[in-house]
Amino acid sequence: MTGLIMAGQLILALAILVTFHELGHYLAARAFGIKVEKFYLFFDAWGKKLFSFKKGDTEYGIGWLPIGGYVKIAGMIDESVDTEQLKTEPQPWEFRSKPAWQRFIVMIGGIVMNLILGFLFYVLVLKGYEKNFVTIDTVNQDGILVGELAHDLGFRDGDKLVSLNGNEYERFVDFVTYEAVFGGEMVIEREGEQKKIEIPGNLFKQLSRSKGLFIDSKSQVFLKEDPKEGGGAFDAGLQKGDRITSINDTVVQSFTHFTKMLKANKGGEISIDYLRGEASTNVKASIDTNGILGFKPKIARYPDSRMKYTLGSAISYSWKESWEAVYYNALGLVKMAQGDVPVKEVKSVIGMAEFFGGTWDWGWFWRMTAMISLALAFMNALPIPALDGGHMMFLTYEMIVGKPAPERVLLVAQYIGMGILLTLMALTMGNDIWQIIKSKFL
Repeated sequence: MTGLIMAGQLILALAILVTFHELGHYLAARAFGIKVEKFYLFFDAWGKKLFSFKKGDTEYGIGWLPIGGYVKIAGMIDESVDTEQLKTEPQPWEFRSKPAWQRFIVMIGGIVMNLILGFLFYVLVLKGYEKNFVTIDTVNQDGILVGELAHDLGFRDGDKLVSLNGNEYERFVDFVTYEAVFGGEMVIEREGEQKKIEIPGNLFKQLSRSKGLFIDSKSQVFLKEDPKEGGGAFDAGLQKGDRITSINDTVVQSFTHFTKMLKANKGGEISIDYLRGEASTNVKASIDTNGILGFKPKIARYPDSRMKYTLGSAISYSWKESWEAVYYNALGLVKMAQGDVPVKEVKSVIGMAEFFGGTWDWGWFWRMTAMISLALAFMNALPIPALDGGHMMFLTYEMIVGKPAPERVLLVAQYIGMGILLTLMALTMGNDIWQIIKSKFL
């Protein structure tokens, strides 16, 4: 069931994003009087489709292969590599007959749509689902709680956060997201004195291996979903929604505090107090040798002391998070080219399903959909033939030199680009499948 829920969320997210991406191309093309022959959600590979109908000059449909979608624009060399239409004289309603600047707008239309969607989904999440946030002033009343990784960097329990890379933030979350894990300088206050702590540029790699939080604030720890069979949480009878209140009679202050206590008792047995609704229960649970109890946590930070998002602040923070999502996607690509990030870390559609989790949480669904939308905008803008960015690259060349690239060059580039994309797709999907096999059976 968990796998079906993750797959369902991913397919729905892709359906929304692909439809609106292609709608961006479609609307721009129609605005300039260009004929659109097909508008498909998912691919009708080998001519197979689930559903279609024709209205006007356009065939609308849903293909059977859920890995994308497309609009077939008349007179354009695209992924269909349909060269027959290019053997006739250009018609006024064809893509190739229009000025380069109009064709450029048609190609960038999908990217713009994904950028807009990502931003709007963030506004929806902040204003409609999360609704409020933990302020840094609230956290600094008692100071932060740090995990092993943060301790190694120089942070200590009780430190108060002042600034990150010279910026002072109102939200606690802004100190622990993209900007922090990609390196920089954080200023903290300890015992009345300010101290600078350098954050290495490769922190994101250490963080992924540590399976813990960078820095934390006071929070409550819930089970996000039912624990998997075989772990200590399952054997102890814990269920989705249970809130862990104490371990060995010590009150759990935060998720970081919780993981510290688990590691201190790894390979042993602990006493857990938890709340299920109003009822408090005590159970014994075994901790494995890695200090893992065996459940996915849901963390509620300062549930009784938070600031509400206004529409203005939701828009402002959504703009910030949208920009960061695009910027750090680009930075991640640079780090991959430099060898700091292994290619195997790139996820296919199979791996992306894990981002959504095994329970259907609409707030989390829209946040993940926003992130994927902005990632798709960035990836599609790359100057790789067969992507929107590849078409835009050749159109930019045409606008500069005053004439289009030869059709043969465009065709060859399209084949090369498709080869690159299909190879990457095969490698990433193969890696994700292998990771699933290793985690389940090896």
